[in-house]
Amino acid sequence: MARTDIRRSAPPPRGGKPAKPAPRGIRLFFRRLFVWSFSLALLGVLSLAVAVGLAAQSLPNYDQLKASQNEQMIVVRARDGTELVSIGPSYGKWLPAGEIPQVMKDAILSTEDRRYYNHIGVDPIGVARSFYVRYQQGRFRQGGSTITQQLARTVFLNNSRTFTRKVREAVLALALEWKFSKEQILELYLNKVYFGGGAYGIDSASRKFFGHPGNQLSLTEAAVIAGLVKAPSHYAPTADAQAAVDRAQVVLGLMQENGKVSAAQAGAVNFKAIKFTQEGGQNSVRYFTDWALPQLDILLGENDAPIEVWTTLDVKLQNTAAAAIRNNVPAGAQGALVSIDRDGAVLAMVGGTDYVSSNYNRATNAVRQPGSAWKLFVYLAALEAGYTPSTEVVDEPVTIQGWSPQNSGGGFAGKIDVRTAFAYSKNTVAAQLGNEVGFSSVAAMAKRFGITTPISTVPSMVLGSNEVRVIDMTRAFAAVSARGRSIEPYGIIKIATTDGKVLYQHEKKESTQLVPENVANGITDLLQSTVSIGTGKAAQIGRPVAGKTGTTTSNKDGWFLGFSSGVTTGVWMGRDDSRPVNGLQGGHAPARAFAAYMKVAVAGRPVEKFQTDMIAPAWQLSPDDEANFSGSPDQYYYVDENGNLVEPPSNNQGERQKPGVIEDPGPGDAYRDGGLEPVNPPPAVNEDFLNEATGRGKGDPLPPP
Repeated sequence: MARTDIRRSAPPPRGGKPAKPAPRGIRLFFRRLFVWSFSLALLGVLSLAVAVGLAAQSLPNYDQLKASQNEQMIVVRARDGTELVSIGPSYGKWLPAGEIPQVMKDAILSTEDRRYYNHIGVDPIGVARSFYVRYQQGRFRQGGSTITQQLARTVFLNNSRTFTRKVREAVLALALEWKFSKEQILELYLNKVYFGGGAYGIDSASRKFFGHPGNQLSLTEAAVIAGLVKAPSHYAPTADAQAAVDRAQVVLGLMQENGKVSAAQAGAVNFKAIKFTQEGGQNSVRYFTDWALPQLDILLGENDAPIEVWTTLDVKLQNTAAAAIRNNVPAGAQGALVSIDRDGAVLAMVGGTDYVSSNYNRATNAVRQPGSAWKLFVYLAALEAGYTPSTEVVDEPVTIQGWSPQNSGGGFAGKIDVRTAFAYSKNTVAAQLGNEVGFSSVAAMAKRFGITTPISTVPSMVLGSNEVRVIDMTRAFAAVSARGRSIEPYGIIKIATTDGKVLYQHEKKESTQLVPENVANGITDLLQSTVSIGTGKAAQIGRPVAGKTGTTTSNKDGWFLGFSSGVTTGVWMGRDDSRPVNGLQGGHAPARAFAAYMKVAVAGRPVEKFQTDMIAPAWQLSPDDEANFSGSPDQYYYVDENGNLVEPPSNNQGERQKPGVIEDPGPGDAYRDGGLEPVNPPPAVNEDFLNEATGRGKGDPLPPP
């Protein structure tokens, strides 16, 4: 009998209920989506927890966070320790949470993070609110960052608007909340956040804007400061006082809305009565700091620690210099002044009549024609070549290479001496002397004394057609004051950290004899005569003064440079657009400004008489006079266009014979000790040295003697 397969159904489960069918289709998709989403969310939470935990462990401790600063602070001090200006951020005094006024805490929390005590560093409600406003208005009008996130950004990050930065900011905020208490975080925030005007922290902001410590803030002042965080550069009182007040009114409204002040308290606030501290003492001083502070890169190299810079500036003299320029400069013109002590220390520097309206430093950056003040180098070259103040010259018409200079006034004096020609600034005599000694020699002399700008050797250069800087010309006159020895202007005495560690100390550099002392004495004689009887009479101050006036064509530039009792000062006046200025001559406004300043600058110094005796150098002396000579031609030096010393090359032509060796004297030789040792004139420098000193290319031919 055939077997028949019979399909039997599975027995029903115990209890009699049928089994549920396996999920299929959309139900299976959503179940799997839920499982994977939950798994990924759990993994994300675990990853975030690990990241936050690692970040919290790597965070500095609280004391380290208190001490950290993101930018360098530079406090600039005068020579007596007076604070001149603070460059960069100012951090003020650290205020512990217990010393921070409650109104300041309420103002900042109402403005920046009203749910501060209810979140863990990131506020989801605040983030959702910012996106809702974004959806309604088309752009973000509210930030979602908490105070903790802002602190993380201030201390550890930057303000770049990238997703990566926001994620790092959130992680660091959670880590900060993990590691520190709410009061600690709020204390860090209020002592570190930027409030504009260079002020970091509420104490610095309070002192800068209101002139008192941060623990004395009133409700009105707290509202102003809290309002600055949103846009420090816009709302800071130093930028726009009215904008700061308008923003403070918004803050006060938020405080009332959050129940931090009553309606009566808010209504009693009078913002019109608020007085902001006016910044002072940073006008003319900034010309000096703009010149001195860039030198920090050379003196210190890489350094981002807060430092104090002690400078050579004398506050009293700086104020006097600014007033002297302001009170004497012709209407519509600018003025500049540089004053140097005998060791090169810059005592005062004025780069213009008003730093706020124009921060261009005309004392160090502007190049202008010096006019007859340039004759300093012409007569130095002539004196070095053998002229004396008493040498006879002739003031008469002269033509050199087609150029015919004219004297001021158009007349000619005939036979006069060098002293008179210099005192009355005779152009024809200067042209003759320059032509005789060689225009390249005049250029070399100017380079030797520190002129760093290019020099042309055309004949008109003897009357100051080359452009120069005020500080360079002042340096040259200071070298004359130092009896022919080099002077290097400097403005920084020492640099120290805020805790007193000295990082740099100025050391006096060995000077070099630029010309023999007899030449320096001779030019001092001429300079003194200019002030005593010549064009510089307005510069007299009741004690010996040596100086020189300078005026360019059509009164475009007026100069006076001179020295007395170890202080050398240079004054320039003119217009930035080089237009003529009526009545501007070096012997008028510039000389008067010089006198007004110098009367104060030398008031506490002893009167010093000038050395004006010219004793010829050894190769021009008889044996009996030679003992008085102290200069040596092999001590001369030049400077290149950057002001660096260029020593003349050594050669053996000028070596003296050893004692006891007698040679037949040649023409012009002198003898020492009864003829035992010949003394020859200084050897001529080689052509390469002349090229370097005068700025002439190697291929350029030498000018005719």
